[in-house]
Amino acid sequence: MYLIATLAIVAGGLHGIVMKGPTSPVCRTGVPCSAPAQVTLLFHRTGPTPRLYRTRSTVTGTYRIALPAGYYTVTTAERIGITRNIRPQRVHVRAGHRDALNFQIDTGIR
Repeated sequence: MYLIATLAIVAGGLHGIVMKGPTSPVCRTGVPCSAPAQVTLLFHRTGPTPRLYRTRSTVTGTYRIALPAGYYTVTTAERIGITRNIRPQRVHVRAGHRDALNFQIDTGIR
């Protein structure tokens, strides 16, 4: 029981929506210029014990992942557009917190 309580304090997590855009070369008023992205998010943790964590966003772009507290570099397994260009690329997970964080992927359409 003590171990479970300790893990709950040390672990944290993120949840939110992954969007991609622009979805067309010309954005028009009243027409969405971005769309949900169904991708595999990769969370790379560096340091003395490097780890890779992954989660897949849904067709509506929502994702959820439990992670140990720390700093992570975020990429995607899939390439959308010219490069794997996701923002933010660096995230901080706080111990004992489940924070909302949305990601934006630049499609490169101009």
